[in-house]
Amino acid sequence: MKERSLIRLSTRFIGAAALIALFVPVLQAVAQQHVPPAPDTTSEPSAPTQQPSDTAPGDQQPGAPPAAPAPSGPPVFPKPDPANFTAVAPTKEVVDGFLQANWGYDADRMWQVQAILKTPADGVSKVIVLIGDKTGKQKPQVLSFFALPDGKHIISGEDIINFGANPFADARQQLQQHANGPYRGAASKDLELVEFADFQCPHCKEAQANMEKLAADYPKARIVFENYPIPAAHPQALNAAEYGVCVTKLGGSSAFFQFASAVFDGQDGLATPDGATLTLNSATTKAGLDPAKVAACAATPEVKADVEASLQLGKDLGVNEVPTLMINGRALPVAAIPYDLLKKIIDYQAKADGVSGQ
Repeated sequence: MKERSLIRLSTRFIGAAALIALFVPVLQAVAQQHVPPAPDTTSEPSAPTQQPSDTAPGDQQPGAPPAAPAPSGPPVFPKPDPANFTAVAPTKEVVDGFLQANWGYDADRMWQVQAILKTPADGVSKVIVLIGDKTGKQKPQVLSFFALPDGKHIISGEDIINFGANPFADARQQLQQHANGPYRGAASKDLELVEFADFQCPHCKEAQANMEKLAADYPKARIVFENYPIPAAHPQALNAAEYGVCVTKLGGSSAFFQFASAVFDGQDGLATPDGATLTLNSATTKAGLDPAKVAACAATPEVKADVEASLQLGKDLGVNEVPTLMINGRALPVAAIPYDLLKKIIDYQAKADGVSGQ
């Protein structure tokens, strides 16, 4: 598995602006059948012709590069045709609620539900949405997806996505019940940030800087670490995960995060089996525990089952790459998002869920 796959999914669905919150890789820059394309209000004018030598001060000088075009303002979407709303479900209100849940953190995002169409498949509807940017800096896009009869899922590209006005609720409930990894911060699960990571994954190491900042900025949040080793890509990841489980069992969450920090800092040592043993034993010592006891613990079937349970939780939630951060059930590629944007999304999700983490 390629650990950056989630990042690629997120940025593809983000399209013109920063749609990092919605993992649907189907933004299309072409018009769909039945729906006229949104007008292109952001195309740049052609370069101006050269000015004469007596150009007045402040005017374009000969040979100078053209000035950047000013933002043209929000796009004007074509009025939806009632004839394009042939499906009973989902309703326009449900689609709007779904998009608001995903995009509401971005004040510059605008959209318009353009069509909800019946398809030959019983109960399956095709939804088409026009997307724009209020500043006029981004080219309008067209998003299409298929809504399934259960009202809880959509198909976009090759992916099945949770749907509805509160699309993250089911995942949030699963995490509250089953995310039992070491944690820091609050005991309350009102605002729960669950990181799925692999100790040998370079991008997981990169993500730790953001995770440390989150721990400082959100003292009322519960920040959980869930093992998601990918042995096919990282041969020592499973062993490191098993050590981490035992460090938690013997020393608690505080010892685990000391251990985890040391392992990520010494990640290059995991490149070989012998190096991994030295790295993990050193990290265990830094966490204040006996490496021999932790190694013996890591070899037990119970610990292997613990790691497998963490992996299964991630798979059940649709996590198939690392690192992934779940914010009350909302999945984000934490290593790929600028910290200010990450905080913005967390604040929005916390407000939507009626909780506070600060």
